Amino acid sequence: MIDFFLSNLLIKQIALGILLVAGYIIFKHIGRKWIENLAKNKRVSLQRTQFVVKSFTAISFVLFVAIFTITLDLGFGDISLFLSSIFAVLGVALFAQWSILSNLTASILIFFVFPYRIGDKIKVADKDEDISGIIIDITMFHVILRHDNGNIITYPNNLILQKGVTKLVATKEKIAPLNDSSETKS
Repeated sequence: MIDFFLSNLLIKQIALGILLVAGYIIFKHIGRKWIENLAKNKRVSLQRTQFVVKSFTAISFVLFVAIFTITLDLGFGDISLFLSSIFAVLGVALFAQWSILSNLTASILIFFVFPYRIGDKIKVADKDEDISGIIIDITMFHVILRHDNGNIITYPNNLILQKGVTKLVATKEKIAPLNDSSETKS
């Protein structure tokens, strides 16, 4: 009787494991398609879209492993101790790089919630300088603006989330790419 129960439990765990893997694959596929559609609607560059998709994939994999080990009772205590140790070491080691990490995190936030798109004319509320222009690109670290005088302004993502941004009424101008050398000098 005990042998039947153990084999039945093993069959249930295998079936549950297969179900969890299938659910993860479906979730990852749907999430990726949603992010790609959102990026297309917001006119986001391919590199930034790939960065957000990779971040989504990594986070969903970590969550899948946690759910998988908890559900199948595979000794999550040992795995969580190992993962928490890794995160503690990474947290201390990367503390000096907080600015870079905050820009990457801000890039993901901008991807999902920033209300302005490439081609919009904006002004950042900065009392010291005139930070305004047309958004020509939003990268992983900077929002790149073309000022009215033709200068290119790169503004860090983490600062653009911290400051007030005003959308200015702009005439429909053609946005020249960064490497366009056909600009006329006045």
